Amino acid sequence: QVQLVESGGALVQAGGSLRLSCAASGRIFSINFSLHTMAWYRQAPGKQRELVAAITSGGSTNYRDSVKGRFTISRDNAKNTVYLQMNSLKPEDTAVYYCHSERLVDTWGQGTQVTVSS
Repeated sequence: QVQLVESGGALVQAGGSLRLSCAASGRIFSINFSLHTMAWYRQAPGKQRELVAAITSGGSTNYRDSVKGRFTISRDNAKNTVYLQMNSLKPEDTAVYYCHSERLVDTWGQGTQVTVSS
């Protein structure tokens, strides 16, 4: 099986911080997780899913403009895990957050809810 499991979402006040985790499992990830470009997406109510951050096999990162300087994506290849450290959270960050591999276009986790109160 191939599976992505997100965790770490919570209700937090504006200005607070959260750390999301995404655990990847299955044969494909076991063989070559380090080669996957991994990403975090989010989807707010009534809006389409949007890319938040991505990290390549070489460790290069990319962020959407609205989270630059506040969010940090990282990975631990030994644990087949991707993280998203979120600081200075804003109400507009409220969404369900999903992790994804660009190599597995149809594979998504269940998502983890992040709610930021004003």
